[in-house]
Amino acid sequence: MTGVDPVTVGVLSLHTSKETKAILNAVESLGHDTEWLRNENTSVSVEDGTVSLEPSVDVIANRMLLSNTEQPAEELGLANTFKQLVPMLNEPASVLTAIHKLSTATTLSANDVRTPDVTLSLNSERLNAVRDRYGEEAVYKTAIGTHGGGTWKVGPNEPVNAKVGNRYAFLQELIDRDDSRHRDVRVYVVGGEIIAAMYRYAPDNDWRTNVALGGSVEDATEDLPEEVRDLARRAADAVDLDYAGVDLVESNDGWFVLEVNPTAGFKGLYEATHISPAPHIAKLAIERGGGEVDEERVAELSNVLDDSQPTAQPVQTSAGTEETAVIGYTEDVVLSGTSGSKSVLAKSDTGATRTSIDTALAADIGAGPIKSITRIRSGSSKTAKSRPVVDVVVGVGGNQHTVTASVEDRGHMDYPVLLGRDILENYRVDVSRRTDRDASDTPEEEE
Repeated sequence: MTGVDPVTVGVLSLHTSKETKAILNAVESLGHDTEWLRNENTSVSVEDGTVSLEPSVDVIANRMLLSNTEQPAEELGLANTFKQLVPMLNEPASVLTAIHKLSTATTLSANDVRTPDVTLSLNSERLNAVRDRYGEEAVYKTAIGTHGGGTWKVGPNEPVNAKVGNRYAFLQELIDRDDSRHRDVRVYVVGGEIIAAMYRYAPDNDWRTNVALGGSVEDATEDLPEEVRDLARRAADAVDLDYAGVDLVESNDGWFVLEVNPTAGFKGLYEATHISPAPHIAKLAIERGGGEVDEERVAELSNVLDDSQPTAQPVQTSAGTEETAVIGYTEDVVLSGTSGSKSVLAKSDTGATRTSIDTALAADIGAGPIKSITRIRSGSSKTAKSRPVVDVVVGVGGNQHTVTASVEDRGHMDYPVLLGRDILENYRVDVSRRTDRDASDTPEEEE
């Protein structure tokens, strides 16, 4: 540090994550002040023509996790409001481009960054009409999604929908090599510089490489081809992100950019490379806010992923704590697959690890393809039964959950869907609430 006064860096993150904590801790370790902008402590006021943001900050690092949000426009609007008041890293317009995968593809193509061919149509018939362009296997994915959720491989005879649930979906060219195990590479770019890179390998019985799905990682920082370095920098620049995880895949004909992630995680990258992007993001934020940093200290801090509780973490009060959403013993849910959606009645089962759906229902909505086979022991049975496992999107009260559900014949059961802990962990289960119980009539008012 020099004689320059410290700046206050705010990290805008309504969720709790090791990445947010690591950035805040890095800022403090570099000798500057921090604020964690979240529900408990943040407000904007306009009084007599003067706009004020509380807590007051000099610069904001935007870590809003929008791809998991049912209404991303709400949080984008908040970020856009803050951006008008102080400088912001990863501005809302750039984040919007990045989280919408088709918008990313069109932006990259317009800037001569190579991407796989894609088609999005607002009409299912038109989308299916172009299916033959994509060969024996194509990728079918929702325009907004994360951690590999909402992504499927589809064959030539599998119909697809223009929407999966309430989100638009598109077809994408499958980029693959003849390698026995599918892999891609994630390159972390901060301020136009490559900080670290890792190869990501798909787990057994899957083709997606996401660490959240069980993919393994390997350091790629030193042996990264120059073509990949150039593509990663150009991709982050084209989308206009200050920091991003750029995902690329190699074909027999060169490299393609798949996605540009504005809130890419640190865990897998640090596991593979022992390099944390947090101090580099902190440095960029401090300098954007008019402060100075010690470059050697940044390099030193990069060797540790410090996700301990930061001093800027607001104290939660009982009044400010959001209540966990409630789900009943039975609930109306909407199941979505590659070829359609269907509203059905589901039963909650806290004893089940995994959600289970009926075979006929899975066929109706186009759940799949089959990812693997799981063995499940039900009730007091001493023997386990083998069941196929497929990806499916389950809508519960406006929330969308992408899970790997087991498929079984539930035709003889009362409920075609059994909600397991993979969904119920997000709710408080009220066994007295049943949507299939006859509701009492509501008196109408006399006119």
